This record gives sequence, C-alpha cells and structure tokens, in this order.
Amino acid sequence: MVEIYGYNWCRWKLVLVAVGVLCTGGFLLLLLYWMPEWRVRATCKRTTLKDCEVVLLRTTDEFRIWFCAKIRIVLSRGDNPLQNPQSIEDKVSNGHSGHLFESPAEENRNDLNKYSPIRYFTHHSVKYFWNDAVQSFDFKKGLDVSTSCSSIHNEHSTGLTKEVHDYRKVFYGVNEIAVKVPSIFKLLIKEVLNPFYIFQLFSVILWVTDEYYYYALAIVIMSVISIVSSLYTIRKQYIMLHDMVAAHSIVRVSVSRANQGIEEILSTDLVPGDIMVIPSNGTVMPCDAVLVSGTCIVNESMLTGESVPVTKTNLPNPAEDPKAMGDEIYSPEVHKRHTLFCGTNVIQTRFYTGERVKAIVVRTGFSTSKGQLVRSILYPKPTDFKLYRDAYMFLLFLVVVAGVGFLYTVVNSILNEVPAHIIIIESLDIITITVPPALPAAMTAGIVYAQRRLKKIGIFCISPQRINICGQLNLVCFDKTGTLTEDGLDLWGIQRVENARFLFPEERACNESLVKSQFVACMATCHSLTKIEGVLSGDPLDLKMFEAIGWILEEATEEETALHNRIMPTVVRPPKQLLPESKPATNQEMELFELSAGYEIGIVRQFPFSSALQRMCVVARVLGEKRMDAFMKGAPEVIASLCKQETVPEDFETTLEDYTKQGFRVIALAHRKLESKLSWHKVQNINRDAIESNMDFMGLIIMQNKLKQETPAVLEDLHKANIRTVMVTGDNMLTAISVARDCGMILPQDKVIIAEALPPKDGQVARINWHYADTLTKCTNSSPAINSQDIPIKLVHESLEDLQLTKYHFAMNGKSFAVILEHFQDLVPKLVLHGTVFARMAPDQKTQLVEALQNVDYYVGMCGDGANDCGVSTLLFCLRSYCYIIVNFKAKRLFKKSLTILMLTGRH
Repeated sequence: MVEIYGYNWCRWKLVLVAVGVLCTGGFLLLLLYWMPEWRVRATCKRTTLKDCEVVLLRTTDEFRIWFCAKIRIVLSRGDNPLQNPQSIEDKVSNGHSGHLFESPAEENRNDLNKYSPIRYFTHHSVKYFWNDAVQSFDFKKGLDVSTSCSSIHNEHSTGLTKEVHDYRKVFYGVNEIAVKVPSIFKLLIKEVLNPFYIFQLFSVILWVTDEYYYYALAIVIMSVISIVSSLYTIRKQYIMLHDMVAAHSIVRVSVSRANQGIEEILSTDLVPGDIMVIPSNGTVMPCDAVLVSGTCIVNESMLTGESVPVTKTNLPNPAEDPKAMGDEIYSPEVHKRHTLFCGTNVIQTRFYTGERVKAIVVRTGFSTSKGQLVRSILYPKPTDFKLYRDAYMFLLFLVVVAGVGFLYTVVNSILNEVPAHIIIIESLDIITITVPPALPAAMTAGIVYAQRRLKKIGIFCISPQRINICGQLNLVCFDKTGTLTEDGLDLWGIQRVENARFLFPEERACNESLVKSQFVACMATCHSLTKIEGVLSGDPLDLKMFEAIGWILEEATEEETALHNRIMPTVVRPPKQLLPESKPATNQEMELFELSAGYEIGIVRQFPFSSALQRMCVVARVLGEKRMDAFMKGAPEVIASLCKQETVPEDFETTLEDYTKQGFRVIALAHRKLESKLSWHKVQNINRDAIESNMDFMGLIIMQNKLKQETPAVLEDLHKANIRTVMVTGDNMLTAISVARDCGMILPQDKVIIAEALPPKDGQVARINWHYADTLTKCTNSSPAINSQDIPIKLVHESLEDLQLTKYHFAMNGKSFAVILEHFQDLVPKLVLHGTVFARMAPDQKTQLVEALQNVDYYVGMCGDGANDCGVSTLLFCLRSYCYIIVNFKAKRLFKKSLTILMLTGRH
C-alpha cells in the first residue's frame, strides 16, 4: 500500500532549482537525485489528485520510502475493464464488428465522443488508474478478486468478443513479465552516484591537491575494482533473471471467442476473461488461469521448489451441487488445486467426450504469481538489519568526531595565522581521514570474495549483502522430512484393525490373503500418482505405499477418453500372480470366467491431499460392484476423528504413541461403503464433507524415515557455537520429539513438556494442559498432568545464554500454537524461548512462529525444502519483521556442512 499526493509543475521553482544547481556545482542536483521527496517539492506545487501532473508516493510500511511518477493519459470507452461499455454492447447487439484503438484518430470523427481520457501512472511495473468512485488511483484487478465461483462458470465461461478483448487490453496492457537489462552506462551512472563514491571522489581531489598522490591512486584503483566488480555482478544477475523470465514467456495460444470459435493469438495478447484452450501435449502457462473443464498434470517446481507432479482438476460449479455451502468467492490461493499458475509446466491434459481442456485467464503480467515473485526480486524491500543500523550509527559518530576535528583545525589555524588555502585543505583532510573513504570498497571486495568462496563449495546466493548477516544468527529452524531426515520413506509394516481391535503388525502387504481386502484397496487407490511418459510419478510417500503392494496403475489414453464419458477412471489392479488360482468348470464358461476373475478398481473421484485438512480421499468402484467405496488416508488423529467411534480400537492412542515415540511416521486408513443412490455423475459434484464422515477405521501404515548421516554432527557444531536449534514440521508430535532426541536437538536427560491448548467450548474459557512427553496421558478436564506453577518458565528479559542451562523443552502442535497465539499472548514469548518441537504446523503457522522468535530478539534462519517452507523463507535472516526477502541461499548438495560454512563465512 502507498500514500499518494498530487503535484503540478511550477515554473518559478524550476528556475530557482536550475540556479541552485549552477551555484553549487551540481551538488544540489545530486541531493535531489538521492531524495525524491525533496525533488518533487522543490520543483512542483501541491494540487488535487484529480488534476495533478506528478504524483509523490510514500509506502505505508515502517520504512516510509518516497517515490515519484508522472501522470499519463490513455483514451478509452469506459473506466471499468470488467464491465462492458454501452458503445461496445450496442455494436455487438447490432451485429457490427470493429477494433478499439487507444487513439481514435483512425476512426471516424463522429466516434470521438465515445472516448474519454483515463489518467494513470506506473509504479514498480504496475499501472494505477484514476477511480472516480474513490477519488484516488488504484490498480485494476483481474478475476482473482470478488469473483464468485458460480459467476466464473455462468458469466465468464462463454469467452470474450474481439471488441471486449481489445477494450480490456487498454487497461491490462501486454501480458508480459518484462525484465529490462539496463545498459552498462546506466548501471555505471547509478553506481557512481552512490553517496559513498561521491565522497571518495571528493577525497581523491582533495588528496591530489595536497600531493597525496600514492594514497589517492590506491583509493582510485580500489574504487575502480569495486565498481567494475559490482557492475559485473549486477548486470549478470539482470541477464540471468531476464533469461529465466523470458524463457517460454511468448508462445502461441488458442483462445475461445464468444460465438466466434477458436482463435490463435500470441500469449502477450491475453487478458483476464479470455478462455485459453490447453493443448493436449502440454505447455508452459503464460498467465494465471482457473481450470473450468478437464484435468491437468502440472509441474510447479518453478514456484514451490518441489518437482512432484500435481493434479489440477476443474473448478466445481456450486450450481450443480445442491448441498454446496453457499457460493464462495474464487481465490487463487484457496482454490490452488484448480488454478494453473504462470510459469508452471502443464505436462499432460485429460479431456473426455471430445471436450476441450479450458481455463479462464484470471491474472496477467506482473499481477500473476510469477510476476509478483519477479517484482519482489526487481524491487526488494530495503534492508534494515541491526548490523547495518549499527554501522550507520558508527559512521554518524565518526562524522561527529570529524566535525569536532574540523572546527578545532579551523580555529587553531586562524589563531596561528595559517594561509586560507592551507586551512581549507587541512580542515577538509580531517574529515576524509576520520571517515574512511576506502570502507565501501573494502566491504564490497570482502563480500565478493566470500560469495566466490561459497560458490566453490556449491552454495549460491542472490543477495550478497545477506552474507554478513549469517554470522549473526543465533537460532535456526529446521524442517524434519527431507532436511533432518532422508527424503525417501521405507515401509516398516502395517497394522490392520478387525472388529475394533488391532491385529499383530505385518511386515508385507503384498500377499494373496490381503489382495482383495479393503486395506490394500485403500493403499492402491488413495494417492495422487500418475504416469508421465510411462513412468509412475507423484509424492514419495504415495510411491512407496503403492510399490509395497506391487499393483499396476493404468490410465485412460487420449483415444479412450475421447470415446467415453467424463467419468472414464484411472484403473488399478493387482498382478495376476497375486490373484487366487481357480479353473472354470467347462470351456464354454471360459469367457465368462475371464471377465469375472479380473479384479480391478476404478478411481472415480479424487479429493487431493490438503495440508490444512491433513488428509486425502478418493471415491472408487470395484469392477462388477454396484456400490462405490470411499477410501481416506491421513494423520491418524484426524482420520480417527472422522470414523465411527465403535470402529476405532480402544488402545488406538497408546499404539500410536508407541510407534511415534520410536520415530516412525504413521498414516491411518479408513473406508466407507457409499449409498447405492450415489451415481457416478453425482459423485463428480458432491461435496468433500459429505464423503469424509462415518468412516470405518481400517488400521495404520508405519513408515520409517531415517536420519541423514550428517545431521547429528551439524547440530552438534551449532550447539557448540551457542546457536539454538528448533524443529518445525508437519509431522506427528511424538515422531518429531523422537527425531529431535535422535539427532541431539534434545539431550537424553532433558525433559519434554507438551503444551496442549484447548479453545473456548461450551462456555468454558480457553486453557492449557501440560504433559510430560514420556508419560503422555489423556488429560481430564479437572486436573492437568503437570501443575502449571511447577513449570520452570524463565522470564523474557533474562539473558539468552541462560537458556542453555534449562533442562526443559516445550513441544506443541499447530492447533495448540494457534490457540496460544489468540488467547495466551503473554505466554507466547516464554514458550518460544523454550520451545524446541513444533509439530503439525501449517505453512502460515511456520511464518507466525518465526515472527514470534524474532520478537524476542532472535536472529532466525530457516533450513527447509519445498512449498511448505516458502512462507518462512520470506522472513529469512530478518530482525523482527523489518524486512522480507526472497529465498537467498541454495546448496546444490544436502545441507551437510553448508549451513555451518555459511555462518562461519558471515562471521569472518
């Protein structure tokens, strides 16, 4: 958000500024270049926003930075791009067709009254248009704001006419994320005009005047090397960013026009509301679009860092689901499972009965997810680290010392009747000596050297200034899976449930006795796996689970989907050797036997895994069965809560606790036979909540996730350096505690206290129950396992060094953390000072935790992988919430020693 002030040019102020520039030898021009606010106020006079020629902008964050921009004018038939102006509607209704020009000079002069001037300015690659309704400038939003899901299907699914498309393009402009590479001359001017280099130029001139030739020459050489090195690095980064963004940014796409069929255009001509036809062989998305028909397999590694293919399904139409909970507003973040994001790679598409795979464009250009990412790189928020603030305070102190020395020299020289020119030289010389002009050159050289040293060992950095900050870190948050532990999972075994009792654990699920069981059917169907070029791809956990049963997955081909209806399912079946052998009675029955002996399951509907819900679900049907089945898998606590209580074993919690304490990752399975009245067509539009209830609990899958070999050594190095370590994971709490003990994050003799926060319910206030992790029991409402007065929580103002002496660690899950943030704000600083394990944390909760740690004066680093840690990484190496940064460091190898080397480099 920005504050906007209007100004008009003032001639007499411009004349005064020109005279001032001449009188000061150009120094006033430099000052106005550095200070946009002064520049505008020195050359313009204040006026209303409606009539202004120049706007002065100030950010509303804690930095309060000033910018300025010139007002431009474009001619248009209306002022709202999402509402068609009457002139276009009249043309369409009369059957006329024409082209909308930004300038009406090419049209008949009688049409001039149909155009009106629209005022706008551009700031950080975003256009802000004048809005009469609010009497201010705002940017034109696409279909991603205030657009309901039903209107996307009903109002926007017919496509745009050519006239409406051209009208919208006036506002939204070219669909392109343009990263201009500045010329070397522009970069040189910008770099040289830095206040430090201006001071160096002044110092060199002074030293030459005083015959300090060698020292002046040394400073010049250092400055030239520093400038050349900086220019090379900056231009190289611009070129790399330009090449990365430009790749596949301009492609030919097919769009569906209203009543005009399919038209092929350049992707730069797309506007919100266009219906893009996704080709069957895939494409790189040039915009953000919501899928309204068909299914896509997408690689989103460009945005999330995870190369696991993601299945995107069409946006459900609330009008087709009578049980839908109202008409919700479409949001790319909420409905990301139905949104194709710009820059992501569509690998495959699936369509049925000849229906094309279509997506409605919702955002273009810099408004897309990729565009926002590029903008954050091109226009980063300024750094306000304590290190830099202390450095500026130190320089300010040197300036004060220099000022005192300057006055003393002048007074003393006058009393001793020293010639005037010597007084000037010697007095100014005091300033150049006290404030070292070689400081920026030396710092730049040190950072460049450190960056090259890191590059040699496979650590890359896009923001070199952050290297200095690494040495100040005193706390590092670690993700668990894939960071502290290995990426892959191994199936340790399964434990099925029959008649609400756990059976003995079984090592293998791949045997003849279980091949037709509901437990194995759930393992075979409840996943998001797909075949890409004949190779099974998907989430590593799903892959391990599916490989453990040895089944075969077959997807419908393009020819099959074109011939059948939209419910042509993905089919899974066991290998023939696992099916029980039997022979038909006669040869005449052979054909009938072959049909009945085949055991196949079709996956009719998939509800993808959600980190917020901590589960996924599928609707499937066994070949030959009339009723369909619902299978669900996910976090054991969540699955058990959605099952009939009479099907959940009484010792469920103790069994789960036994496995998680040993560090196993546990997945629970559930099943439900659906009603016969549910047809295949109804299942396609049914609400997820209607399926995921009254399930039968089937048992547990136990996965083994081993520690990385280098994990204990790295954590030991951090502990020796008095750097605190915290685990933030989406896994089970007891599993996380077990891993924390194994890797040395929690020492064997230390106690772990679990904070279980309960929200207000049935008139009772929110409360916190405290339990020891090693004697976890179900707490009654009357008495907690530990009295809160007995918990040795230190005060916030005590020194961080005392924390190393504590024998207690707090652990909590995401739900408890959310309750504590809302109802126990005074406990938050105390808990995060001693909290070591945070489990079942959603991505936004990880960000909240980092902010809470920063609020108690920690310098926080985050070591993680994948999409769940992207939100936290935007706060990487920040003090409090003063700055937000894109992920800065990436190691080619695993984090073995990379983190410690990075921090050592920062300290040196």
